[in-house]
Amino acid sequence: MKKRKIPIIVAVLIALVVITCLISLGWGSYSISAGDVINTLLGKGTKMQNVAVFSIRIPRLLVGLFVGVALSTAGAILQTVIKNDLADTGIIGINAGAAVAAVLFIKYQTTNYYSELGSLSIFVLPFMAIVGASLTAFMMYMLSSRNGIKPKRLLLIGIGLNAGLNAFISFVTFRGGVGDYNRVLTWTSGSLWGSGWSYVKVIVPLVTIMFIVVLLNHKKLDVFNLSDESALALGLNIDKERKKFLTYAVILAGTATAFAGNISFLGLIAPHMARKLVGPFHKKYVTVSAMISVIIIVVADAVSRNLFSPLEIPVGITVSIFGVPYFIYLMMKES
Repeated sequence: MKKRKIPIIVAVLIALVVITCLISLGWGSYSISAGDVINTLLGKGTKMQNVAVFSIRIPRLLVGLFVGVALSTAGAILQTVIKNDLADTGIIGINAGAAVAAVLFIKYQTTNYYSELGSLSIFVLPFMAIVGASLTAFMMYMLSSRNGIKPKRLLLIGIGLNAGLNAFISFVTFRGGVGDYNRVLTWTSGSLWGSGWSYVKVIVPLVTIMFIVVLLNHKKLDVFNLSDESALALGLNIDKERKKFLTYAVILAGTATAFAGNISFLGLIAPHMARKLVGPFHKKYVTVSAMISVIIIVVADAVSRNLFSPLEIPVGITVSIFGVPYFIYLMMKES
């Protein structure tokens, strides 16, 4: 990749992010033109436009943006440390582990939970999801660490755990009532429905901090692109750094899953496309991956909530419609 092409790619992606965000803010049962969206953002909108944009659509858009950043960054980390293009938090069970913890929490929380914790209650669900994702990652790491970590074995064990955890989620939801089943099914399919400013206040700072931490460690991630022997020769403690980056991926995936449910393939598609566009160096690779992911999830969410309006399709289903063919393509390429 010639260096002079990278600024052009970044500029095009920034333009696409802006365009998709304007489309998302304007497209709905109450339609607003792009010009009116911009006027509303500048404080010149009507009362109806202000309510639609600031109270409903911007919080949902921001949650979607940062869910996309979190999942793409987690996917980029996994693909690097596991050394496999097929690695994704939604495929190797980390999202499912977060979903199990969140589903159990949703199912068994007491009726006075919100009134007792008040404004602090919004922090509990992401914490539970991160704990669930952490336990899954720990189990996966321990099961695959016999005689040293082998990336292929780590991936296969993760896929097995993912299947088992999703089966457990189905078992728990079937045992509940119809209302619980529908609510949990929508959530585990991946949905941005109901995203409000309370969600934004938690997900934005948490994902921003983790994204910056990952970027600050971009040189260590670059070393993972080399063989283990070369990385050791350069002084990288492979096991220690692999655990550290897996922790970052778990926090990012757990946070995204807590607020948007189990969205698979986003962390697979975006990093792979970014690597094709700007190469494997993580300072540019992770940033471009995040922008691609944002474009995908914003478009998918706009389509999900408007194409069959008033019926809303979970955004995870729309992402999977595009993700499954791409996953099959990568599988065929790997073999």
